[in-house]
Amino acid sequence: MPTQQYCVPRKPAPQLDDLDRKLLDLLQNDAARPLYELGDLVGLSASAVQRRLSRYRSSGVIAKQIAVLDPDVVAGTVLACVLVTLERETKKLHASFRQRLLAAAEVQQCYDLAGAWDYLVIVAVNGMPRCRAVIDELLLDAPNVKRYETLFIFEPIKRGLNIPLR
Repeated sequence: MPTQQYCVPRKPAPQLDDLDRKLLDLLQNDAARPLYELGDLVGLSASAVQRRLSRYRSSGVIAKQIAVLDPDVVAGTVLACVLVTLERETKKLHASFRQRLLAAAEVQQCYDLAGAWDYLVIVAVNGMPRCRAVIDELLLDAPNVKRYETLFIFEPIKRGLNIPLR
């Protein structure tokens, strides 16, 4: 039974014009820019920018605004990719596994995959002992995990969460 059947349906996407795409590109690179500066860069007033930001938030285009810490600057940070395959594929077991990952603060990202692996889990922790403990807690103690492989990140080549809009 393929895992893709458990994917959550997406919300209908709002229509974005060229100004929306320019503004969203700017926000993805630095959401702390003042409204007047964003307006100057896209040719809108600060109040027009504010209205568009409100629309993006209410429609879900902007899911949230956060501060992104640099793991190279935060001492002791260990990043790892963990590939996971589940033993049996049922909605209940996938839901249970997902809830376990959602509850773990150390899980930075998690993706449902097509192919030989069911999930890709990105873990961010402070120190190698904590990394081992987190992975053991999440996967060794989890029912239904058939196998997993941990890949430690030596050096990020490119980081980001920007969504291409053009």
